[in-house]
Amino acid sequence: MAAGLGFKTFVSGDVLTAADTNGYLMQGVLVFATASARDAAISSPQEGQFAFTKDNDTLWYRSASAWVATSLAADITGVTAGTALAGGGTSGDVTLNVDVNSASTVTATNSDYILISDVTDNTTKKALISDIVATGDITAVNTAANSSLAGGAASGAVSLTASVHNSTAATAASTDYVLIADTDDSNATKKALISDIVSLVPPSDPIPLILALS
Repeated sequence: MAAGLGFKTFVSGDVLTAADTNGYLMQGVLVFATASARDAAISSPQEGQFAFTKDNDTLWYRSASAWVATSLAADITGVTAGTALAGGGTSGDVTLNVDVNSASTVTATNSDYILISDVTDNTTKKALISDIVATGDITAVNTAANSSLAGGAASGAVSLTASVHNSTAATAASTDYVLIADTDDSNATKKALISDIVSLVPPSDPIPLILALS
């Protein structure tokens, strides 16, 4: 099949030559009901010809030896929503959306990834949880001398406890405070005046208080 001559407007009285027929009229897309009808009508197909078959809405072109379907021939029969997706379909326009409710549950760690919208270029990307969650800037918890505390560490989970042995020695007075476990408030730690404690001891029996304060 000869190369096309482009486009030409014919007017009344023009002589239609064989070259005009081959160069202009034969360059269009021929429409057929089926591929079988196409093959029956075009017994000697020429390389470069185009044909459209209506039964499967497919546009074909003729190579040197065969009819070849163009990309208009769709072979996707369905779109199924996979992991963490919702939507899909088997016809028409199909939409998929991210759906966290369809994903399995897992305990997240700092080395896991989550999806983010990158505002620098408005694209969806993944980011490490450790990059998002603030890890803090405390590098160590120390208990100073005479701080009345014990414990501390430079990593991991840190525990602190009250320690009278890490305290400055002093002579107690009635206006001083001591730590107590308040049994009326789920053993919450509170402070109490020594004078209040002394008042709880019967005057006839001061020995237990003396032993406790010693």
